Amino acid sequence: MPAFQRIAITGKPNDTAVIDTIRKLIERLEAHGLEVSLDTAMGAAADPDDGRNTDKLETLAGRIDLLIVVGGDGTLLHAAKIVAPHTVPVLGVNRGRLGFLVDVSPDRFDEIARVVDGDMQVEERLMLEARVLEGDRVIARSTALNEVVLQRWNTARMIEFETWIDGEPCNRHRSDGLIVSTPTGSTAYALSGGGPIMHPGINAVALVPISPHTLSNRPLVISADSRIEVRVQADSIDQVHVSCDSQSDLPLSADGRLEILVSPHRLRLVHPPGHRYFDILRAKLHWGDGAPPC
Repeated sequence: MPAFQRIAITGKPNDTAVIDTIRKLIERLEAHGLEVSLDTAMGAAADPDDGRNTDKLETLAGRIDLLIVVGGDGTLLHAAKIVAPHTVPVLGVNRGRLGFLVDVSPDRFDEIARVVDGDMQVEERLMLEARVLEGDRVIARSTALNEVVLQRWNTARMIEFETWIDGEPCNRHRSDGLIVSTPTGSTAYALSGGGPIMHPGINAVALVPISPHTLSNRPLVISADSRIEVRVQADSIDQVHVSCDSQSDLPLSADGRLEILVSPHRLRLVHPPGHRYFDILRAKLHWGDGAPPC
């Protein structure tokens, strides 16, 4: 009997390549006797007249065994925030571009079938929770799988802010902003900002300054169990924008401060057997010019 009986599929509803892949997945999964659901948007795009079970992903997350995400890393980032609290495993099928998270080729249904049968590798990926506080009151919060970013907007000037770690002052910054990255996000925005690549198995986060004024303001790696606090100078507050995975924004007022903690939830990311992290790095970052290892 397959390890997963109730499977939901999500993706980008306006992408014809994604829709075509989802239709093929539905056909093959149902041929194996599995119960397949689609999130509402995908149901309307991929299978509008079939009468198949469709619902919001927030609702499906409470009653499925596996989520298959078809698209790019951005599609998976959106889904991860929804299903992580339900400990639903997520398998990514790549219909995007770079694809560090969605690593299964759409023409490899044999690999998808092996995962469905329980032959797989499972990773638990660390997530962050960003909170805006005024005094002791939380006025806004969101989660991030890749990164929390504080950055300047609607101004050409640098912004000024302070970082505190576990209640101790760390640095005073004059820069274009700050990226607080998980190991998963270390190959995303943080990488282009000069941050280190962190193996997804380590319990750490990186603080990566964006275009800092001083060359000594370098990326800093700390324990993920640390509490990070960002205090923005009053004359910079109107030029600051806070986002989580570039998908959700948090308001920051003159009386508020940004706090970043490890989330109590982790994403369960599944891969077919034989998945190797450094193979992904070599392929995506063109290490060794694509030559096989010695």
